[in-house]
Amino acid sequence: MTHSEHAQRRCLASEHLAERKADALVITSLANVRYLTGFTGSNGLVLLLRDRALLFTDPRYGLQAAGETDCKVHVERGPLNLAAAALLRRKAIRRIGYEKGNLSHNSYLALDDRLPVSARLIPVEGLVENLRMVKSPAEMALIRRSVLTNSEAFSQTIPLVRPGVTELDLAAELEFRMRRLGAEKPSFESIVAFGPRSALPHASPTANRLTAGSLVLIDMGAFQDGYASDMTRMAYLGRPSARIRRLYRAVLEAQLAALAVVREGVTAETVDRAARRALARYDLERAFVHSTGHGLGLEIHEMPKLGRKDKTRLQAGMAVTIEPGVYLQELGGIRIEDTVAVTRDGCEILTPTSKELVVI
Repeated sequence: MTHSEHAQRRCLASEHLAERKADALVITSLANVRYLTGFTGSNGLVLLLRDRALLFTDPRYGLQAAGETDCKVHVERGPLNLAAAALLRRKAIRRIGYEKGNLSHNSYLALDDRLPVSARLIPVEGLVENLRMVKSPAEMALIRRSVLTNSEAFSQTIPLVRPGVTELDLAAELEFRMRRLGAEKPSFESIVAFGPRSALPHASPTANRLTAGSLVLIDMGAFQDGYASDMTRMAYLGRPSARIRRLYRAVLEAQLAALAVVREGVTAETVDRAARRALARYDLERAFVHSTGHGLGLEIHEMPKLGRKDKTRLQAGMAVTIEPGVYLQELGGIRIEDTVAVTRDGCEILTPTSKELVVI
């Protein structure tokens, strides 16, 4: 990502301050800090003003920040929010926005205590996140790279699915291989679940061993160069029954139905509805207990949420997941997920891995 792209983002974000009735915005979300400045450290704060932006960090990251951003950098030894408050006080800025969903109560009180009585803290939600929804070509290239790394790690690991292997074994192998392929870390704790445990949509891997006649659910993602990927694929150890094949077909049809309606201008809830209608034909809509997908980028879960009530209109350049699933307590769960790019006329499926049930 170039400095010019970060500078353009800061200018665009500043233009939205007026509509939020703020003259400044204290940005504490590290994903938003990185989006606006390129800074990748673990302690950073951006003070966004109408005419410029300032990056605050601590001495551990002074050299790193100078090398990663063209933004003015303040290196502080104390709390960053208090340093920002001191500057706001000197500048006599009165209407100060803060990220409602990210600033802790204690940090809010400390910030408020250091500001003049005449200053007002204004809760702001989604200003930078709204900008992040549509990816630039450079961002989409990084997501594509992350997706390919993720899929290759899956391809290298799937031959290890055999009787006696544990969920923890496979999760560790997936994460080892994605790192060997260039990822800095998984984009979330890899989900590997066997048999009935696959009915837990967010199952954490355990020492549970794989036995014959079991579903294998693998949900994995990689962070590479800061950008996330996400994919879910299914395997089965043994000969799948007619019921398993029917369930798999139902989920696949739901995923394809959702993919078919993804395009610029369509609402997020429309995509979700398409998946649910497909499952309803199999009388499985009640077994689908989460949304059909979500945005992703610098975070694994970003706006929009492709759920029942999300009226966000998709835009070309969004990166989203499409991941319907069904979960039956006595049998297990089946989920199929791709990362896709929204286009004007439809969507591009970025995930190259086959969606066929892997029979072992």
